[in-house]
Amino acid sequence: MVIKSDESVDALVTSPCSDGGVSNVVGAENKDPVENGKEQKCVNGGMDICSQDESNLVKYGELIILGYNGHLANGDRGRRRSKFVLYKRNSPNGVKRSRHYVVRTPTSTQAILNSDQHSISYTMSRNQAVIVEYTHDENTDMFQIGRSSESPIDFVVLDTIAGDKNKTDNKVLASTISRFACRILCDRNNPSIARIYAAGFDSSKNIFLGEKGTKWETGLDMDGLTTNGVLIMHPSGYFSDGNATPGIWREVSIGGAIYSLRISRSAPVKGSAVEGVNNILQDGTLIDLCGATLLWRTAEGLKKSPTKEYLEELVDQLNANRPVCPVGLNTLVIPRRSGLDCNQQQPYVYLSCGHVQGHHDWGLNKESNFRTCPMCLKVGRAVKLCMGIEPAFYVDCGPPIFFAFDPCGHMATEKTVKYWAQVSIPHGTNGFEAFCPFCATLLEGHPGYVRLIFN
Repeated sequence: MVIKSDESVDALVTSPCSDGGVSNVVGAENKDPVENGKEQKCVNGGMDICSQDESNLVKYGELIILGYNGHLANGDRGRRRSKFVLYKRNSPNGVKRSRHYVVRTPTSTQAILNSDQHSISYTMSRNQAVIVEYTHDENTDMFQIGRSSESPIDFVVLDTIAGDKNKTDNKVLASTISRFACRILCDRNNPSIARIYAAGFDSSKNIFLGEKGTKWETGLDMDGLTTNGVLIMHPSGYFSDGNATPGIWREVSIGGAIYSLRISRSAPVKGSAVEGVNNILQDGTLIDLCGATLLWRTAEGLKKSPTKEYLEELVDQLNANRPVCPVGLNTLVIPRRSGLDCNQQQPYVYLSCGHVQGHHDWGLNKESNFRTCPMCLKVGRAVKLCMGIEPAFYVDCGPPIFFAFDPCGHMATEKTVKYWAQVSIPHGTNGFEAFCPFCATLLEGHPGYVRLIFN
């Protein structure tokens, strides 16, 4: 199928298990999606890889979508999940560049018509295109990400909606995520190396860059950018040590080169080439697909991160101390995830001071909906507290001295909250904002979080 130039957005997107669901072991030649309510088996080379002991599999890393606290609102199913685990495949499916040539009629070129041949078509004009052929690479495994439900996509990623994901009016009218957004190639001989490239191959194993697409020659080869781009940000320092700081956002090309950001997200002119930065994913690298942002965690980095069980234990320890509301004098219970309402036991935090109390009407201004804290008399909003339970977002296994994001009330360790409050993430087509990684709610005020004070 030939994609018109004005459809280039769509053309160019050519475990630990997720909490609360069955692990989606990605490393099989055939996916295991739940399509139309029918769950398919995950088979690779005649072996059901889903039935293997995961401890014996070689793990490359995990991709976690920001804005989900351990699970999707409707549950993790098949290729549509909040977290994706990449394992070494039984048989390599990676590809590498082979040759390129100029053609006058790309739609009738053998490489385009051959469904067994991976290729990229760069349309230069109506009567000329450059075809870059790819050949099988036995040293790499390829994984593809996008919003398409077609079989070449390993991880189906839809637009992330900020805040409460259970609201019925949470709908995206027009997605800006490409159907075949990007691809990741993992080194089978060195599992710590995973490289990211813009665009993914479609069902015909082709990538089409239309005449209006941003493209250029690089020596003896061609390269280009997708319409809305694939942006990456490597952290400065080691993410899992708790001392990392946010890096600089860059754009990765179809060929894997790194460039500075364009003037606007879909500007026709590429940014400047960046020296000394490559497309190898680091622990804590962020990948923005213009509508959803993913966090890459390496297998080694995750070994230093807290587990879900550890975080639940912290919540249990806090609840075991029986924090009390100073007004209602009732015991408060910290919920482990959003959507669980303990009624009178549900704790609230006063964002102006950090005091944690139960629900009561004392000090409520019904016109502004602000409240006066009975402990220190500061005026501000009070919101429900909830534990950030997705372990991949934590930068340390720090002591249970909790902070909460403003204004959503998700709580986490001090270093974790302070790190994410510094991260400016692409928002819309041109802006950058800091938001809570557990629900994608934009942070408000300065510094965007508050230290919790329990009674």
